Amino acid sequence: MLFDRVKELSEQRGENLKIVAQKLGFSENAFYKWKTQSPKSETLEKVADYFDVSTDYLLGRTNKKRYNDLTEKNDVQTIAAHHDGEDWTEEELEEIEQFKRFVAMRREARKHKGD
Repeated sequence: MLFDRVKELSEQRGENLKIVAQKLGFSENAFYKWKTQSPKSETLEKVADYFDVSTDYLLGRTNKKRYNDLTEKNDVQTIAAHHDGEDWTEEELEEIEQFKRFVAMRREARKHKGD
């Protein structure tokens, strides 16, 4: 899955795997090794940053490319609706959205800390 995702993202940019590997400072065949070996977490993060996707997307854990894509704006209103009948301002809904992003980043950091 990982190799396929990287190849697909490369093609979407009009680049081949060799060029992407060189841009990232990897050996020319680095990505092909991923067919049989798992990369280090730092390497995976570098690739995710290059393509502006989450590591979960690269690993095939989700089909959503970015953390912001993981939840829709309506989810914030769903969360807010569970509060005891109060109306929420746009500012408060944005704060809820920011907190969701913060929690997602912490979850990812904890996951990588265990690597």
